[in-house]
Amino acid sequence: MMIALNRPEELALHLRASINNGVTVDQLRELIMHSAIYAGVPAANSAFHLAEKILAEEGRLNTGS
Repeated sequence: MMIALNRPEELALHLRASINNGVTVDQLRELIMHSAIYAGVPAANSAFHLAEKILAEEGRLNTGS
């Protein structure tokens, strides 16, 4: 809902809570991909960018290197 409503501050809160409660990076990725169908690709892209920033801050971003 936060993705569709364009509420990045609230989405950030929920992303951090998800990470702290054991949701994996792959699960977050799937959730945001799924949201693109309902909320649109631009909204999902914004959510991906925000999630990437938060995951990097939390030391959970796997860049593959």
